[in-house]
Order: sequence, then structure tokens, then C-alpha cells
Amino acid sequence: MTTAMESPAVLDDGTRTWSATELESAVATFTAVLRAQDVKVLATLLDNSVAWVVVDRAAERAGVVHVPLPVFFVRDQITHALQATGADAILLPATAPWPQGSPSPCHVAGEALALWRLPGHPVPMPEGTAKITFTSGTTGMPKGVCLRASTIDGVSRGVVQALAPLGIQRHLCVLPFAVLLENIAGLSASLRNGTTCIVVPLWQVGLTGSSSFDVAQFHAAVLRLRPDSLILLPQMLRMWVGYLAATRQRASAGLQFVAVGGASVGAGLVAASRALGIPAYEGYGLSEGASVQTLNLPGADLAGSAGGALPHARLRISEEGEVEVAGSLFAGYLGDPRPVPEWWPTGDLGSIDAQGFLQVHGRRKNVLITSFGRNVSPEWVEGALQEAGVAVAVVFGDDQPTLSAVLWPANAQVSDAALQAAVDTANAALPDYARVHRWVRARRAFDTASGMATANGRPLRAAIFHAHADALADVLPSPISTTEPS
Repeated sequence: MTTAMESPAVLDDGTRTWSATELESAVATFTAVLRAQDVKVLATLLDNSVAWVVVDRAAERAGVVHVPLPVFFVRDQITHALQATGADAILLPATAPWPQGSPSPCHVAGEALALWRLPGHPVPMPEGTAKITFTSGTTGMPKGVCLRASTIDGVSRGVVQALAPLGIQRHLCVLPFAVLLENIAGLSASLRNGTTCIVVPLWQVGLTGSSSFDVAQFHAAVLRLRPDSLILLPQMLRMWVGYLAATRQRASAGLQFVAVGGASVGAGLVAASRALGIPAYEGYGLSEGASVQTLNLPGADLAGSAGGALPHARLRISEEGEVEVAGSLFAGYLGDPRPVPEWWPTGDLGSIDAQGFLQVHGRRKNVLITSFGRNVSPEWVEGALQEAGVAVAVVFGDDQPTLSAVLWPANAQVSDAALQAAVDTANAALPDYARVHRWVRARRAFDTASGMATANGRPLRAAIFHAHADALADVLPSPISTTEPS
């Protein structure tokens, strides 16, 4: 435990606190390991833990490129990331299997890990790359976003400056560290500010995979760990509101700030949250901007908007109505030598009002963003369904917790059981956030005669959705009451 003579606690793992001195010692020890092993590009596949924090900081200090991989990635995505980055080592829990080689056991912050050496190969990267993040991806093989340490630090400083008036003392990390939102806006900002970061395995806060959330366990963790702040995805907030309303409870009285981002939130959910004691504030950001760009704040708040630009960010709207950002941009995509422009086109349509609040109106391209913040190309999932035997599939799920689909079989004799078997086959090859949970059989063929396809056979998604809206209605979230339960 931390003594009165030691530096203040900066990490709390739920059972003990770690002082800045203890953290520094652990970082120095693992930095020496990385240098002794001559690691150049280190991939990690680890749960949230103090060890993750130590490894991340040690990699930066040793000049090693860190590639944090989400634990919900499937094998093909992991293989793609390792090959694309030329990773020459991967760090796993000591008990986790790996297909080849023999590991070097190591203990980091008391956690037993294994460092596996990989063949590795030099890969061209933008100058100064310190971290490569692979988002959930719009396809099975997402792009690697390269970030410089100076950019990460700049965003962290911007978040600290914006939240300084709140005097936050304890931040609970609920999202995976492999996701930039928690990695930078939560962890890095807290450590820069001297805020105690509460770091526990994700199952302890109710999160498994990318989209399975035990809200009762989460609420119990919030009551037990007593944070001042959290970062949540919209679906997590929506489920928490529903749980509190159903159980006639309120959020912890000490909670001061809950940032919500990753997908559309909406004024109704924000109002419902606050009525139950959850101080929810919507924000907006993207990996190419090194996480968060805008955020609503106490005293600078417009429910339904994504907030105003944070100190590190600049925003503008292009002539085509697209949101463009500057000020904290990534170094470039892995394998793409093109320079990053001063202003980055986000792919989102939006507007900025006279007070500087950003309104996001939707995506320019046909990409779904689930309410858990996962980006999914519907064509990717539809292709998997077609490979599994479905003649034509159209996938929906924007702002929904899971994906749904309208399926057109090869012929009328194909049974519902056969369609379900095809869905099961496709799902087995997809990560959890890209799996189809509900489907309905199409009422008419997807062709020009039905008005549900173009002349070249491309499905008209809006027409298909409206033609099946009643059948799909059960996958949509229930309206959320904005009144406080009696």
C-alpha cells in the first residue's frame, strides 16, 4: 500500500493502490526488458490492468511502437494486424496459447505475462509513429492508424484543460484500453493530471467482448469503486438508464462527469440520464483525430449536440457539408504514404452553430455505427451471409446494439431453418460486433419492379428498411422516459 511518504496514488486496481513511484519503478523494469530483447514493434493482446498501463508507458520510453489489439478481435484480424505492422513480438497473458515458438515469461506489475517473439519484418511507417491503433473496422481487415506520442500528449492536455474546473479525483476505466477513447481521454489524461485511474479487468465492470454488457454488474462496480468520472458508449448508457429506472435506483451521488461517445447519443437519452443522477455529456471524435475532438461540458452544454471543440482541436464544415477536423491529427495510415492534410475529412455530415456547438447529421458513406461504437460496413457482413448461402442480404444496425438483416433466399423452398443455419455460419466467421442477431425474410424480391433495387441490382437500403420496418421494429430500442421514477 502507498505510505504517507510516497507520491499520491495514480492507479487503483480494486484491491490496492499504486503510487507514481511504484508505477515508475515498474515502467523502468519493463523498459529494460524491451531494450534487452531489442523489440521494435510490440503487439499486446491484454485485458485492462495495471500491467497494460506499465507496458504502454514502457514501450513509449523504449522507443518501441505499441500495437494494442482489442481482445475481441478474431484470429484473422489479429493475423492481419501483426503482418501489417511487422510486429516482432506479442505480449499475452502467461496462460494464453500461441501457435508457434516459445515465450519468455515475465512479470509486469505482479501479473504473469509471456513475451512471444515473432518473425517480424520492417514496415514503412510515418516518422515518429509511437502507437498503431486498429479500430473495430468497417471491414474484416481495418486500417492501422499511426499516432505520434506528441499528438497523444496534446489530446491528453486538451482533455485535462477542459475538465480542470471539475476537480475530478478518481476516473474508472470502463472501456478497453485498446480503444483510443479510454486509452487517451481516460487513461492518458488522468495520468497527466494526477487523477487516480481505477483500472480493473473489464469483466468486473460488466463488459465482455465488444458488445456484451452486464449492466447490474457495472452498476455494482460503480457503487463499490466510487469514481468521479466515466467514459461510456451510448448503448451502455442506455442500458444503465433502463436498469436504474426498472430497479428504482439512482446513480452514485459522487459521480461528477460521464462522457459519452463513439456513436450518436441524442438529447432524450442525455435528459433521461440526468434525471436519474447520471451527469452525461455527449462528445465526438475519431481515431484519425487521436480520439475525442468535441465535448459538452458543465456550463457549456447543448443536449443533442456533440459539444464544442476541445482546446487541442479545430473544426470546420466543408462546402459539401462534411465535418473536417484539424489540430491533433494522426501521422498517417499504415502502408499509405500519402501525407495527412491539414484538415481531415471525417466522413460525417454536420453543422456548427453560432455558439460553436457541433451537430452531426449522419455519415456520408454507407457505414453503420452501432450504439456500442463499433464501425461496420454492411457490405462486409452481407458478403459473409451470401458466402453462407443467402441469395441477397441487406444489413441494418445504425445506432442499434446489434445488427439485423433482411434476407432474400435463392428460392421460395428455402426454409427459415436453412436461412438461420446460413446466418449461424456467417456469424461464426465474424467478430461479435459484426454478427447478425435478428433477421426477417424479405417480402418481395430486391429488384426494380419492387422498387427495392437499382437497375444494376444494387439494393436500395432505405426502401428495403421502410418495407420491413414493422418486422424489424422489435430490434429497435424502446423509447426512454425522461421523467424520474417515483
